[in-house]
Amino acid sequence: MNDGGQRRYGPLGRILVIIPTYNEAENIKPIVSRVRAAVPEADILVADDNSPDGTGKIADEIAAGDGQVQVLHRKGKEGLGAAYLAGFHWGTEHGYGVLVEMDADGSHQPEELPRLLTALKGADLVLGSRWVPGGRVVNWPKSREMISRGGSTYSRLLLGLRTRDVTGGYRAFRAETLEGLGLDQVASQGYCFQVDLARRAVEAGYHVVEVPITFVDREVGDSKMSRDILVEALWRVTSWGVTSRTNRVLGRKAI
Repeated sequence: MNDGGQRRYGPLGRILVIIPTYNEAENIKPIVSRVRAAVPEADILVADDNSPDGTGKIADEIAAGDGQVQVLHRKGKEGLGAAYLAGFHWGTEHGYGVLVEMDADGSHQPEELPRLLTALKGADLVLGSRWVPGGRVVNWPKSREMISRGGSTYSRLLLGLRTRDVTGGYRAFRAETLEGLGLDQVASQGYCFQVDLARRAVEAGYHVVEVPITFVDREVGDSKMSRDILVEALWRVTSWGVTSRTNRVLGRKAI
């Protein structure tokens, strides 16, 4: 399974772009419009965490006029990881072959999605990467870039991962890949949710490919990054790293 060059991959199937939202009223219409223009065959699932600013209502209005847009209303703000997990379950239950993670704020450019999908034809998981040749970030302060680069480097070294951008959130999964990651055991949220899925994919032997992207900082709305998210990431990644090294020493199978 881990040799993407020898494995034969089936067709991608139906594509679902999952866009989690919390207070993205000014961003939701533009991002949905851009996705529909970039990949017209893809469907969109807006997973809204009961946004106080009315994002869910706006998404409902969009869906009412476009049969390729659906809205998943959630009870409240439970974190990025929980929103994506709910979207993954919804997508697999409705028969989608590809599930895409994409931010609502425009930092993940929909116009680059066709390249991720093309790469997925020969892979189990494709990561949109800022830190491979050709990848870059735009309008980020140096402090934010250092946090992101440092988080990826720390995670890679501690977990023994070769992928360069393990914290990025622009990704395309085959449905069968997600089904093999043990999603019911995922409890991580926020920043480290992406690290968790990346390490699970590598440990499961899936073929993971990175495609360079241009990450553009949001122009409207507030970032969801917080101190608590960073603390959770540091704690969980360190715990996974210690456990992984202990398992290797004792000859145990990775969890």
